[in-house]
Amino acid sequence: MSSRVETYTHASDIDDAVIAAFESSEGAANIMYPFILKAKDLPRDGAQLWIAYFDDNGQVAFVLSCTKGVLGNYPVFIFTTKPPTEREPRHIIQPLGLLAHALRTSVTPERVFAVFSCEAVTREFARIWTDLTGIAIEHEYYRATFSYCTAATLTPSSKLRPLPENRDFTIWKPYVLTREGALLEAETLISKKEVWVHMIQEGTDGEAEIASIVAVTRQSGRVSAVTKDAPSGFSAASARIAPAYLAEKDRVVLYVGIGNNAARLYHKVGFQGLEGAGEVADVETWLELGFDSRRVNLGFW
Repeated sequence: MSSRVETYTHASDIDDAVIAAFESSEGAANIMYPFILKAKDLPRDGAQLWIAYFDDNGQVAFVLSCTKGVLGNYPVFIFTTKPPTEREPRHIIQPLGLLAHALRTSVTPERVFAVFSCEAVTREFARIWTDLTGIAIEHEYYRATFSYCTAATLTPSSKLRPLPENRDFTIWKPYVLTREGALLEAETLISKKEVWVHMIQEGTDGEAEIASIVAVTRQSGRVSAVTKDAPSGFSAASARIAPAYLAEKDRVVLYVGIGNNAARLYHKVGFQGLEGAGEVADVETWLELGFDSRRVNLGFW
C-alpha cells in the first residue's frame, strides 16, 4: 500500500480512520477535532477543508485543516500522530509536501496567512509553502507550551486577590478585533455558555467587579480547552472552572505563551510541564508562523 492524501470539504465526510486518530490523541487534536464535531451541522458551502495524509500502512499520520469560524478564516492547523522522535525533516518532508500541494490545488495562496502546529511541523510546512507559493514567512506570531491538567494534578486555590498593578494587557497581534467583532465574539460565547467570569469584592459593602474571564470553547469527548484567559494567567479563575470540567472530562488543556509569566500561575493550578518542571509526556512546544501580510488575507482565531 502506498501513501496518499484525502481531501474533505464537509465534516460529515471525514474518514472514520481520521476521527479515530483524533480520539486516540484527543489532547493534541483539540485544535481541530472539536470544530469538526460542530461543523457537521454547517452547510456545504465550500468554506471548510481538511486534508489527511495516510502513510504506507494506511495509518493517519497528519491532518491539515483550512477552515472558517464565526469571526473569519482560521490559520492552517496541522495535527500529527507522529511522536516528537519522528518529526525530523527527513521523516516529515514527504507527507507535508503532499499536504501543501493538495492545499495549493484547493485554495488560493493568499488564503493561507499563517500555520500553527507543533514546532517542527510548523517550521517544515512553512518552508515548503514558501517554496511552493513564493510567499515568505514574515513573523513568528505565537510560540507556546501545550499543557494540561487532570483531576490528579489539579491543585485549586480559592483565594481571591486583586489584579496586580503591573498586569500585562498586551494585545496579541496581529489578531485584533473591531468593536463589532468583539461584540459578536462575546455574544457567541455567552449564547453557548462557554465563558466564565471571576468576581472580586473589596470589603463587605463593596460592589463586585469582574476580575477576569475564562472561555472554554473547544470541547470533545474527553478533553476541554481553556481558549481565553483575560487577563492572562489569573489562576483563581482557571482553578475555579477546571474542577467543573474535570468532573466530566479527563483533561483540561491550554496553550501558554513561552515567556509569559502566566506559566507560573498555571503551574500552581496543576498544569503540567511548566516552570522548568522537565520533560513531561504530551507537553510540547507549538508554533504559529505568519506569512507576508502584504500578500495574504488575514483571518482571526
